[in-house]
Amino acid sequence: MNATQPKRGIIPWPPVIYVVAIALSVVLGMLYPLPWIGDIFGDILVGAGWVALFGVAALWVTAIRTMVRARTTLNPNAEPDHLVTSGPFGITRNPMYLANTLLLIGVSFITGIAWFLLFAFLAAFATQKMAIEKEERMLAAKFGKKYRDYAKRVRRWI
Repeated sequence: MNATQPKRGIIPWPPVIYVVAIALSVVLGMLYPLPWIGDIFGDILVGAGWVALFGVAALWVTAIRTMVRARTTLNPNAEPDHLVTSGPFGITRNPMYLANTLLLIGVSFITGIAWFLLFAFLAAFATQKMAIEKEERMLAAKFGKKYRDYAKRVRRWI
């Protein structure tokens, strides 16, 4: 690692961020329930929530499979061995983080706990600031033009 490359962290922030978001959503949902539009759109929201959870499973499985096939690390703090641009990485640069965000949104729609929806966006923002931007600097330093071209072609989220 040279001076232009960012230092890798010790704490794998994305899983921590999303676990905290889930815990806070559950606790606040029990203590301070927020109003929900489920009475009006109940069945539609529940259906959309299940579709989101199906998307979560599809993103997780395909992203992990793609990374394993590329023989690169699954650890968000480790330096990747290869730049993965196929599979779900051809649609979003962060399919695992997108899946985590969709998980919170889907659970919100199914349970009617609005805190999950709020924390989905807060967790996505925190993940971007604490992990994604650092990962992008690391990828740009390691893969150079190849990564920059990929980043221009594929959006960060969706």
